[in-house]
Amino acid sequence: MIEITILSGKGGTGKTGITAAFASLAKNTVFADIDVDAPDLHLILKPEVKEENQFLGARIATIDRQVCTNCGLCKKECRFDAIHYRAEGGLEVNPFECEGCRLCERICPVQAISSEHSTNNYWFVSNTRFGSMLHAKMGPGEENSGKLVTTVRKNAKEIAREQNAAFLLNDGPPGVGCSAIASLTGVDKVILVTEPSKSGFHDAVRLIELVQKFNIPLYAVINKCDINTEIAKQMESFFLTQGIQLLGKIPFNEEMVHAIVNQKSIIEYRPDSEIAGKIEEMWNKVTEPIKELK
Repeated sequence: MIEITILSGKGGTGKTGITAAFASLAKNTVFADIDVDAPDLHLILKPEVKEENQFLGARIATIDRQVCTNCGLCKKECRFDAIHYRAEGGLEVNPFECEGCRLCERICPVQAISSEHSTNNYWFVSNTRFGSMLHAKMGPGEENSGKLVTTVRKNAKEIAREQNAAFLLNDGPPGVGCSAIASLTGVDKVILVTEPSKSGFHDAVRLIELVQKFNIPLYAVINKCDINTEIAKQMESFFLTQGIQLLGKIPFNEEMVHAIVNQKSIIEYRPDSEIAGKIEEMWNKVTEPIKELK
């Protein structure tokens, strides 16, 4: 089983649309949407949830005002400025600022502070028209996205092995933060989907530097390649200097938008289109060496 993660240096490059197109082409594959902070692959694949699991997030402290003496020690020592005096009197913890370090809980002289794991996060096992899919949902402002990515990937691997799947295809998060790092560890291949803009180029370079630290084979796709042909050429040259195989360039086309609005991949929506043909060529480039090994 080969695990492939599709990433983008920034949001809005068209990563999920291309992932959905790959899903249309892949055979004997398990899919995972590990962009847990803002998942959207489900909008196209329309999964039917078979199993729902709760994921325990970071701890959030609370103050029992019946016990609290308002000594202010917790407020003084909180490095995150998460504890404040209420207008009507007494102390309270702002849950959006609390980092769950539990220092306040440990130093409270009257044990008025306790903490509990957040329960506002879930991960799912579902069926789609293309095969099994695992995905997740985090509440606004929740922590531990990297751990949730790891949980989804671990269970996706187990299901892929049970099904004797040839591929595990991950729709990863944008950026280079904790969730992106968690989506990289131990994968066999990474596909970077980028766009020819200044921010797109800058963030692609940051992601490339991250992936290279893991020594993982990296491929690139320049999406909407015609919105700035000069930057597209610069990116192509840069990929060459870094030894990154450019799978292909996809011009901007409103049919991609229409496909997503209709909850379909471009392969399903316009199978005879130029874009569909280019994406099929790209998928073959990634998987052909694997097929030859078999």
